[in-house]
Amino acid sequence: MTPDFLLQLSYLVGSVTFIIGLKQLSSPDSARKGNLVAAFGMVLAIIGTVLFHTKDNQPIGNIPWIIAAMGIGTVIGWLMAMRVKMTAMPQMVSFFNGMGGACAAIISIIEFHSHPHGSSGYLLTVFLGLIIGSVSFSGSVIAYGKLDEKIKDLSAKYLTYINLGLLIATLAVLVIAVASPETFGHNAVWILLVLSSLYGVLFVMPIGGADMPVVISLLNSFTGMAAAFGGFLYDNPVMLTGGILVGSAGTILTILMCNAMNRSLLNVIIGSFGGGGTSSSGAKGEQVVKEISLTDTAILCAYAGKVTIVPGYGLAVAQAQHICHELEKKLEDKGVEVNYAIHPVAGRMPGHMNVLLAEADVPYPKLVEMEDINPQMNSTDVVIIVGANDVVNPAAENDPGSPIYGMPVLKVWEAKNVIVLKRSMRAGYAGIENELFFHPKTKMLFGDAKDMLGKLVGELKEL
Repeated sequence: MTPDFLLQLSYLVGSVTFIIGLKQLSSPDSARKGNLVAAFGMVLAIIGTVLFHTKDNQPIGNIPWIIAAMGIGTVIGWLMAMRVKMTAMPQMVSFFNGMGGACAAIISIIEFHSHPHGSSGYLLTVFLGLIIGSVSFSGSVIAYGKLDEKIKDLSAKYLTYINLGLLIATLAVLVIAVASPETFGHNAVWILLVLSSLYGVLFVMPIGGADMPVVISLLNSFTGMAAAFGGFLYDNPVMLTGGILVGSAGTILTILMCNAMNRSLLNVIIGSFGGGGTSSSGAKGEQVVKEISLTDTAILCAYAGKVTIVPGYGLAVAQAQHICHELEKKLEDKGVEVNYAIHPVAGRMPGHMNVLLAEADVPYPKLVEMEDINPQMNSTDVVIIVGANDVVNPAAENDPGSPIYGMPVLKVWEAKNVIVLKRSMRAGYAGIENELFFHPKTKMLFGDAKDMLGKLVGELKEL
């Protein structure tokens, strides 16, 4: 077998494992295996490239530098992944995604300087990879900062016009650089780099906190597309396949999340709600908040026929997923049917609650999606809301003045009893007041989620 045959074989196997891995990632039960399968394919493709790739009948040089760079990156990535808390997982996803975009942009810069007089098609591929990769990198950095609460929202109507101007300018430079390369010469790549990086920053800055899961998914699709352009440049099928899979999966997920919020992608990008503002609508006038004690909560749950737990970002903050699973098991020991209601945009990134509960070994069949759990709410005795806020706000259905009006939510108020476990009456990530707190069926159990759930488990043991 010739080196070229072995190289192409490694690429073929790598591409197949990417597809198999992506398929297995669709279910928490097989996600870990799918991740390992795809990682194996990537390792195989890298080894095949290092060992068998040739150019002008010459093997790849600088092997020690390549191995050293891979070793450093592997160690850093491993340490970050092992040390990250579940609350910081969205930040890490944004960071890694940004690094992918940066790599794609760097590839385009290197390729342009290696072949500055390439064909129009070649230059178009280089510049598109640069633009999309730069937007993904700079946008992901801003998303990281906002998720980590290091960067505040910058909401101003004039930003829409600035962003539109930057986008038009970027496309104009792109067209001129491809159609008439001599106009900008070698400066074209740097002009596009600056314009697209600035656009990525200002594109994400005004987007509110409630929309960040959609933004993360969108930026992920950008990185995939940028990687696919790199695959075109190098005529590398495994890089092209990986980029297409990431780009298409991210795009589909973005569309699904927009549908879950009943908003268009354009509305998400320019709508900018959330992140610390206050609603002009919501609960009005003097309203009564009813509290409930731990003992009463335990009795209510122990003698219920069906209990539904609604997890939210507060559950992740409190690192309470394991004690929540213990509560679930304790209730089941008493003959109570328990499941979890999962909203598509609960948390700070797509699938955040699914990953969080999977970490605590909650059986996947107990995680019921919104469209399946809502019809069951009227037959539910008790709903326990742990850290969720905007995804259970009745204003989405009955307040046309609310920023989240029309967004599909979990209809927890249809259950017989609603218990909200929360530290305070503070608004959620969308920055609007939750009418559910004042609903006649709702009772508030104030305190840290992990601490209160632990005490609740203790109360159940005494019954």
